[in-house]
Amino acid sequence: MIQSETLELLEWQRLCQHLATFAATKLGAIASRHLHPPATLAESLHLLAQTKEVYQLECQLTHGWTFEGIQDIGDALERAERQGILSGEDLLAIATTLAGVRRLRRLIDDQEDIPVLNQLVADIRTYPELEQEIHRCIDERGDVTDRASPKLAEIRQHSKSLRDRIYQTLQNIVQRQGGALQQPLITQRGDRFVLPVKAPQKDSVSGIVHDASSTGATLYIEPHAIVGLGNQLKTYKRREQAEAEAVRRVLTEQVAAVKPDLEQVLAVATRLDLATAKARYSLWLQANPPRFIDPNQRESITLRQLRHPLLVWQHQHEEDAPVVPITIQIQPQIKVVAITGPNTGGKTVTLKTLGLAALMAKVGLFVPAKEPVELPWFEQILADIGDEQSLEQSLSTFSGHIRRISRILDELGTGNEGDEGDEGDEGDEGDNVVDKEQDSLSFISQTSHPTSALVLLDEIGAGTDPAEGSALAIALLKYLADHAQLTVATTHYGELKALKYQDERFENASVEFDDVTLSPTYRLLWGIPGRSNALTIAQRLGLKSDVVSLAQTLVGSSSEEVNQVISGLEAQRRDQETKAQEANQLLQQTERLHQEVSSKAKLLQERERELKLSQEQAVQDAIAQAREEIAQVIRKLQQGPQIAQNAQKATNALKEIEQRHIPKPPAKAKPAFQPKVGDRIRIPRLNQTAEVLTPADEDGELRVRFGLMKMTVFLADIESLEGEKAQMPVKSKPASTPAPAVSSPPTPPIRTEKNTIDLRGSRVADAEVELEQAISQAIASGVLWIIHGKGTGKLRAGVHEFLERHPLVDRFELAKQAEGGSGVTVAYLK
Repeated sequence: MIQSETLELLEWQRLCQHLATFAATKLGAIASRHLHPPATLAESLHLLAQTKEVYQLECQLTHGWTFEGIQDIGDALERAERQGILSGEDLLAIATTLAGVRRLRRLIDDQEDIPVLNQLVADIRTYPELEQEIHRCIDERGDVTDRASPKLAEIRQHSKSLRDRIYQTLQNIVQRQGGALQQPLITQRGDRFVLPVKAPQKDSVSGIVHDASSTGATLYIEPHAIVGLGNQLKTYKRREQAEAEAVRRVLTEQVAAVKPDLEQVLAVATRLDLATAKARYSLWLQANPPRFIDPNQRESITLRQLRHPLLVWQHQHEEDAPVVPITIQIQPQIKVVAITGPNTGGKTVTLKTLGLAALMAKVGLFVPAKEPVELPWFEQILADIGDEQSLEQSLSTFSGHIRRISRILDELGTGNEGDEGDEGDEGDEGDNVVDKEQDSLSFISQTSHPTSALVLLDEIGAGTDPAEGSALAIALLKYLADHAQLTVATTHYGELKALKYQDERFENASVEFDDVTLSPTYRLLWGIPGRSNALTIAQRLGLKSDVVSLAQTLVGSSSEEVNQVISGLEAQRRDQETKAQEANQLLQQTERLHQEVSSKAKLLQERERELKLSQEQAVQDAIAQAREEIAQVIRKLQQGPQIAQNAQKATNALKEIEQRHIPKPPAKAKPAFQPKVGDRIRIPRLNQTAEVLTPADEDGELRVRFGLMKMTVFLADIESLEGEKAQMPVKSKPASTPAPAVSSPPTPPIRTEKNTIDLRGSRVADAEVELEQAISQAIASGVLWIIHGKGTGKLRAGVHEFLERHPLVDRFELAKQAEGGSGVTVAYLK
């Protein structure tokens, strides 16, 4: 019961309502609104894995995935099992649901690294033959088709002939008796065809009156000439309905025969939709996946820049105030955190934010905090937040708190066993409750092990005498330090601030208060207790100084000294935060300057390379000119055989000049780095940093990961964090064979997987990216086969336009008919 109360106090149902808005199906929305935390860590890990994999799919797929066609067919399956006859709409909903789930399973099967989703859809049966049979017999409006039954088609043909005869007969009457009709048209009353006849001229059209207008001026008469035909048509209509019902009965029996499998299909679709809603809600929250830490491994709780999800919703949808994030970092030895500070400072919101974060992690949702998100898996999350007054039970605020805290202790397994029947004697002071609570604490076993529970207590011990309330609060927190994994409590009692200095399991925190504006900042400060601001606020608000001075005297100098110490600590913290911000700004400036210097260095290197190329080109031009001049000299010398040797000498001299003036090719620059597994690298075209998962293979490909995504990239597409290019792998060359004496015809290119790319189904923009990579891989073979299909021709036109302007493409042509014809283009590379 107390766990249900905790969910209500934390407003868990509101969060579930928000989650339901991201569901795509009716059943997914229902599952989202009734989301309950699982009972085991294994279930939470499984749900979290589902959310991660769907989140990964949503980021990878161009158009995401859709639940189109999937409907709530549960009631239809129940009627089918009870031998009811399903309507055409019900049967059509079953067919579209099967198609939608099959589409989702096919998409999941085509992806890698999603084992949880693969396992979820592995055993479902979607019965494509049943779907086809339904579509054969039921049209898109839910009516039985003519092709469903030859007998039905024959009946409908007879009905059509009768209807045509009726229309023809009535048309003849309209032409003959047009003056007796209000309007020259044929209409229906019920299932009978009638004519609108003027009441005074009803004898002009003999027949059966089926209806009259509200004024009585018009009578709707079925002429005697078509009464027999109308009776026959009605008979055929009944036969048609009976035959259509027989078709639907057969289909219903087929559905009933596989009902368990169809229920499994529906359950899987609902789980997929729920996981999708979680992933999309997490993406909307800009949340990150949590990691459950092991308390036995002395790991700390880390929730940096944690935001309350309901306040984020209010800010986004109701234009409420921006959400102030909090940072929670709790060392493993800490069992109790006491949060102090003024009212409306954010203490209660802090409790609810932490409680919701723990619940979200349990159900497989991401937590709206910066990475890393690390917290324990709490078996129980128990809270006492807000006032609990009851006039019917004569419970004061204090009594209500004690009742709920007693149930929390009971839930932990060591609570009060005999106070359930004594509810009528508590007064406003709650003295009897205090006695009972102290009695219950006196016999609690101190040898029990802490429970994996998160306990959240708001204003512990409040609502009664301050001395007794403070004593009771200290006793409760010491007990919870022994029996709960983590307790976070808010309080105004100054005595609780000293527990940190008596027991290492206790920690202080406070909500910040601005003395200048007399308003809270909603920031959470760790290690510093909150100080009293009552006298300061009273003086700032204009309370007489004599009254404030007297109050200060009554409080005592020791309290003032404590407040001064706390104020000094807060000032030091603010000073450190200011210095940290300044250091962060300097670091950002340094990084920006480093990027500018690196870019300028790259420009200088590029200019130097261009200058070398221009110099080499100038030398080549000079040598070409010299060759042409020597060739003219040789032609002149060859006119006389006695000077042919001189021409040969001139040629040799030219070669010497060529060797002297042509610079040697520059040595390849030594690579600055070679990525290894675990290195951090940068992908410029994606503007992302990533981690290397596998070393580069012979083709220069390697696997990297950034965030939740994994992908394969080329060495040419990456660089170090300092901007250095990676070393390209050197492929082993086969031993050269001596050239044949007689030149043989060129060997036709051989089509392989490496020089073939399939672009069918791609958009032109996506196809250009894939073509660029395929051309770089196919340079060695000199030819690239591009499969784009025939279709509308837009993809082929886009491919041809891209090839025309590509510098590495020499020419291209459509493939031979045997190789695909107009559906394949062959590009010859330079």
